Amino acid sequence: MLDSGIPAEEILILVPQRTLAIPYYDTLRQPDFPAGGTANIVTLGGLGQRLVELFWPMAAQLAGFAHPKQPPTFLTLETSQYFLARLVKPLLDQGYFESIHLDRNRLLSQVLDNLNKAAGVGFPYTSLAERLKTAWVGEPAQVHIYDQAQECATLFRQYCLKHNLLDFSLQLEMFVQTLWPSFMCREYLFSTYRHLIYDNLEEDVPVVHDVVRQWLTHFDSALLIYDSEGGFRSFLGADPQSGYSLSEASRQVVTFSGSWITSPALEDSRQVLADRLNRKRDIPVSTQILDVIKFSHQRFYPQMADWVAQQIAQLVNKQGVPPSEIAVLAPFMSDSLRFTLIDRLGAVQVPARSHRPSRSLREEPATNCLLTLAKLAHPDWKCEEVKGLEVRYALMQAIAGLDLVRANLLAQIVFRERHCEENLGSFDDLQTDLQERITFSIGERYEVLRKWLIDYRSQEALELDIFLSRLFGEVLSQPGFGFHDQFDAAAITARLIESIRKFRWGTASPGAAWGDRTAPVGQEYIRMVEEGVVAAQYLQSWMDVPENTVLIAPAYTFLMANRPVEIQFWLDAGSSGWWERLYQPLTHPYVLSRNWAAGKTWTDIQEFQANQEAMLRLTSGLMRRCRSSIYICTTGLNEQGAEQRGPLLQAVQGILRVLSAEEGRQGE
Repeated sequence: MLDSGIPAEEILILVPQRTLAIPYYDTLRQPDFPAGGTANIVTLGGLGQRLVELFWPMAAQLAGFAHPKQPPTFLTLETSQYFLARLVKPLLDQGYFESIHLDRNRLLSQVLDNLNKAAGVGFPYTSLAERLKTAWVGEPAQVHIYDQAQECATLFRQYCLKHNLLDFSLQLEMFVQTLWPSFMCREYLFSTYRHLIYDNLEEDVPVVHDVVRQWLTHFDSALLIYDSEGGFRSFLGADPQSGYSLSEASRQVVTFSGSWITSPALEDSRQVLADRLNRKRDIPVSTQILDVIKFSHQRFYPQMADWVAQQIAQLVNKQGVPPSEIAVLAPFMSDSLRFTLIDRLGAVQVPARSHRPSRSLREEPATNCLLTLAKLAHPDWKCEEVKGLEVRYALMQAIAGLDLVRANLLAQIVFRERHCEENLGSFDDLQTDLQERITFSIGERYEVLRKWLIDYRSQEALELDIFLSRLFGEVLSQPGFGFHDQFDAAAITARLIESIRKFRWGTASPGAAWGDRTAPVGQEYIRMVEEGVVAAQYLQSWMDVPENTVLIAPAYTFLMANRPVEIQFWLDAGSSGWWERLYQPLTHPYVLSRNWAAGKTWTDIQEFQANQEAMLRLTSGLMRRCRSSIYICTTGLNEQGAEQRGPLLQAVQGILRVLSAEEGRQGE
């Protein structure tokens, strides 16, 4: 397009989420890319945010905001949860959601998810409870839970309108319902963007398809790209059926049936597995399937991790497979499984990385270290909450080479709980025998850290993100300290600083500030993290991929990265997580969609069919992103010690039984 003379700034590249735009970002950064302007790569939510800022004075009053003459504040997932948590706390204290056993942050995220689905599908958020209640056929006690979730969503929306706050759902609604119908807004868009590339449209929500359908006739050219077996974000509102309807508005439809990635043998095996998952019993199975799909059964989880590590070591060291061409996948990646795999691979000298976008910030050791040091540096932040255990682990992370025993000894001597206003004790004041046990090398680095914190206390307090930037740059990243040459820790630090900065921006404006808040923003942020707020998605964590490392990730995360590999390992094939959807008692991805008739009840039949389709889509998507072979691993007992009989395991066993019977007939 650029070579033909089209100005780059007239090209709009639209994607459902920013991670799917990584190939386009990579292309724009190529040294041989034509000079000049830059194409606009956005999601509709991002485009909507730009237009809300541009047309705010005109649109704010129409959208119902109480202060249209004051600027808006855009909320991230984290700041949205912060305000929602403050609003619903009195309700939770009254007994709301008592019958639901979920972490508070998961409850909050589902309330926000309901608002996002209402905005993405295009129905009033006030009808959420009614839609969910009419579809429910279970225990009557669940019905009032939907009413409580509706009340929380309404409270949050009213608070946002009162204080000029825009979460994702309100940004999307404001664009679709207020700005898009505006003649002025349309003329601006029509004159600015003349060419469209809309990729992975099957992963987008229906209202985006509606906007694009109306917009198509005003483009000089448009390329719409649809993956026929996509829709992996259906639990977030993606609607492949709505996306496919855009083909009716296209002048030409080109269909690609082959694969540039999957080998013919693996494609045949994909069809065999799909047939077994669909419970087709009479389908013949060729022994050639064993050339591309390897099966392994271990009794216990640790044995499975050991076997996987040994196989990967053999692939890397003896067969020359690059570590970056190997992905280890599971339906859910628990902390224990993640740690075990990284530890086992490290023992065989194979570099590995994990990627779990929903992993909470508080689950990261580097985060706990940084926030503990921040509390120690700010004695006015009620530091009696700092425990000796936290100081021990913070010192282990902050000082390179400090083991658990010496860290525990040092923390017990230099830190006094409930006396955080006092400085950490000096290493020089320790008895000689204790100094020798801890070692003078450790003591020297501890003193550098301690004196830095003391010097900071004597200065005017900085914002938390600025404080952490200085702490990382001046101390922790230096030789001899725990973050030196630790790129994972550096990436987590960058994510944390970005999160704090966005939180500060989202809560610092007069309209956004909580009326009774007296604590500093940094202290409020630390409380939010300690409550387990879900980490927002940061594009940098998807783009900064260490070279030549094995990927360890949940299966859906791998799919959304949209990057093929040579070898895949499917762990815990007996888990029902490959088949059943997540437990979401406050929302429902299928009921809150355009494909579900209002008033129709959701029964076990629909649940079974939806789970079957989701599992087929998941397994097929994984196999289409594999070039060579797949290792399917099962265990007799899961992490909790229970036996497993998931549908994927049953399909695998069915294939093995057919192969065994065929081998027996050939032997006769």
